[in-house]
Amino acid sequence: MNEVVLNMPLALVGYYEPWWVQILKAVIIFAVGLQLVPMVLIVERKLLGRFQHRVGPNRVGPFGMLQPIADILKLLTKEDFRPRTSVGFIFALAPIISMVTAIAAWAIIPFSNTQDIFGTEVGFYGVDPSVGVLYAFAFGAIAFYGLMLGGWASGSKYSFLGAMRAAAQLISYEVSQGLALVGVIMMAGTLSLTEVVEAQQAEGWYVFPQIVGFIIFVIAGFAETNRAPFDLPEADAELVGGYSTEYGGGRFASFFFAEYLNVLVISGLTVTMFLGGWDIPFWDEPGWIHPFVVLFKISLFVFFFIWVRATLPRLRYDQLMSFGWKILLPLATVNALVTAILVVVID
Repeated sequence: MNEVVLNMPLALVGYYEPWWVQILKAVIIFAVGLQLVPMVLIVERKLLGRFQHRVGPNRVGPFGMLQPIADILKLLTKEDFRPRTSVGFIFALAPIISMVTAIAAWAIIPFSNTQDIFGTEVGFYGVDPSVGVLYAFAFGAIAFYGLMLGGWASGSKYSFLGAMRAAAQLISYEVSQGLALVGVIMMAGTLSLTEVVEAQQAEGWYVFPQIVGFIIFVIAGFAETNRAPFDLPEADAELVGGYSTEYGGGRFASFFFAEYLNVLVISGLTVTMFLGGWDIPFWDEPGWIHPFVVLFKISLFVFFFIWVRATLPRLRYDQLMSFGWKILLPLATVNALVTAILVVVID
């Protein structure tokens, strides 16, 4: 049976894993995401403090390292309330949609290929369908409903305006983000994320031939995660808190968790599609080191997200939309067209 599995395409290997392996991987994926989010929170608050000549959290735990745990406990123990004008069921459903879709998207990030663990071939990823890239964008599209429904069901004009901004922003930049990956997909000849990494092991990292697509994907990633300077859906100076204005306690924590997990997802997709995933050039690294390589590369992008937040001011909404439709989209289209021509000519 193991020989059959090893000879199958990687996109089909997951279907031959024992059921208990799939359950165990699901638990580990959720646990890793649950642990990484507080780590990103404390790193962001510490780095923002340094960028702004402050100390940052330094009271709770050694060097303030337990501050995220204190924040989470505070949110979870607050009174669960909602406005009288809200739509109860949808109001409660919206943060659940955001959190579930973020975890589902995180499950597709590959940390290694299949590895032999106690005689069982296990893929170091949650799922690796043959349409992996489309899987990621499908859950990204569903996540949009969490923000939209949350703002509409709150019964607040500020929340509704934030939801409408989120809808326009996410749809606009998702087009450019998807086109930015078309060049990578044409070069690799596959939609499977693990096979994209394998193609980069043979041909080199795609960040070099696809530098335009890489820049577009990263910029669009800021807009897709509502991060500064594209955090218009929750602009505090204009909309109090945007789509999450009326949320508090555990429901606000769910939106918060989803936002930071989406930062990790975008970082993971960038590493996988453009920076070789677990590949280290000129070194035939052992399999056990692959997850640490991926996490290290992801951490570099998380640092970049934080650095940009501390550096750039928030754009005006008209500037955001103009930049997306008039600059990013034409560039992404030209990049895909040029890549298609070169792939045909070279082959």
